[in-house]
Amino acid sequence: MAQTAFLYLAILSAFTLTSLFPSTHSRSLSEETTTLLDVSASLTQAHDVLSFNPQTLKPLDRQETQAQAHTLTPLNSSFSLQLLPRDALHNSQHKDYESLVQSRLGRDSARVNSLHTKLQLVVQNIKKSDLEPMHTEIRPEDLSTPVVSGVSQGSGEYFTRIGVGTPAKSLYMVLDTGSDINWLQCEPCSDCYQQTDPVFNPTGSSTYRPVTCDSAQCHSLHVSACRADKCLYQVSYGDGSYTVGDFVTETVSFGNSGAIHNVGLGCGHDNEGLFVGAAGLLGLGGGALSLPSQFKATSFSYCLVNRDSSTSSTLEFNSAPPSDSVTAPLLKDSRVETFYYVGLKGFSVGGQPVSVPPSVFEVDESGNGGIIVDSGTAITRLQTEAYNSLRDAFKRLTRDLPSASGFALFDTCYDLSSRSRVQVPTVSFLFADGKSLSLPAKNYLIPVDSAGTFCFAFAPTSSSPSIIGNVQQQGTRVSYDLANNRVGFSPNKC
Repeated sequence: MAQTAFLYLAILSAFTLTSLFPSTHSRSLSEETTTLLDVSASLTQAHDVLSFNPQTLKPLDRQETQAQAHTLTPLNSSFSLQLLPRDALHNSQHKDYESLVQSRLGRDSARVNSLHTKLQLVVQNIKKSDLEPMHTEIRPEDLSTPVVSGVSQGSGEYFTRIGVGTPAKSLYMVLDTGSDINWLQCEPCSDCYQQTDPVFNPTGSSTYRPVTCDSAQCHSLHVSACRADKCLYQVSYGDGSYTVGDFVTETVSFGNSGAIHNVGLGCGHDNEGLFVGAAGLLGLGGGALSLPSQFKATSFSYCLVNRDSSTSSTLEFNSAPPSDSVTAPLLKDSRVETFYYVGLKGFSVGGQPVSVPPSVFEVDESGNGGIIVDSGTAITRLQTEAYNSLRDAFKRLTRDLPSASGFALFDTCYDLSSRSRVQVPTVSFLFADGKSLSLPAKNYLIPVDSAGTFCFAFAPTSSSPSIIGNVQQQGTRVSYDLANNRVGFSPNKC
């Protein structure tokens, strides 16, 4: 009896001590279930982006891109480029932050449509030989997307600067992991849009070479034609914009890192749509004509700064990923070589797994499904079933926050006008190999006006693939290990 009483007292004492002094493990677990959203900082940044003057940004050294004293050997050379958000290059003069967000979301919808269309062409077994260049003249004023400016694929939110030709001409280019074709505007222009730099003139370059119609590069194009044994290309996008011209090879230089010769790219003479700002596009997809494929790069990475920021980061090739990267399987579908699929199995909210069937994120036999990582899409799109589960889990844990009306494609919004900071449940990606990535609150609760309305920055889709967008990637270095088929995410590495 005495032993039983002693045991009871010992257990009671242990329980009491644990309750009064929780273990370090318990505290860390509790801290991981919520994260702090700095409402005031987000609204200040939103206000500042409206008045930001791109002319005040410290300019990139335009002479650096002309350094071609040596030739890069991509397999054993690492190099980096400065990376800027779109509004650091082009001020679109919106009347208020709400109209800026509406413009961004309009571009984003067009972007997502183009990616879904690209996959459906494959799923429906439409062959390259069935595609023909379109002949319809499309005027920018005919497009319904509320876009003031931007690259045709709807977003074009991040730019870098490279040199093209010999001697090199410095040009701002959009980076895009959802495209393979590199292209830029070229003289003579039958129709060229406004860009920050002078339009590239091939007659001023000693390394400009047309590609012949029987070349492997020409045959790799999805839409091509032939004129006087010179290869012609066309790339069309989801908002009705397109670029048409000669497919050529040129020397591309990367600051003081050197240059790479004979890079296949489109020299566009007819470029329709709302491409304002950049000279063209760098395709970072997985296809044969993308920049990484032509360089035979073993890896590349980028870190996307907040789009309301005037700061910059880097696009890097062949650099080792940060040691603290959360890695996941990088999956490819041979039917759509462009896309970078990631092995995702679900989410957690507030430390609790969200109930989502794993099949939602798997590619089926027809090619539908799966989830890709994309630099050009802003808002993460999830299959409706997965989105509803994620949203409902988040709403259950935010009942204490004052709700607000939906905004554009967002159906879950909050009125945080009376708050300067607020603790919200942590949202995490759960990857197929058991690792997880916790997102900062500012990557999933974003301001949509300057009054303090914040919305849950995910959206449903009935089309495939699902897409991890750049709002969820902001502030994180995303590394594509092409040699080992891994994708890594390392927060706070901009």
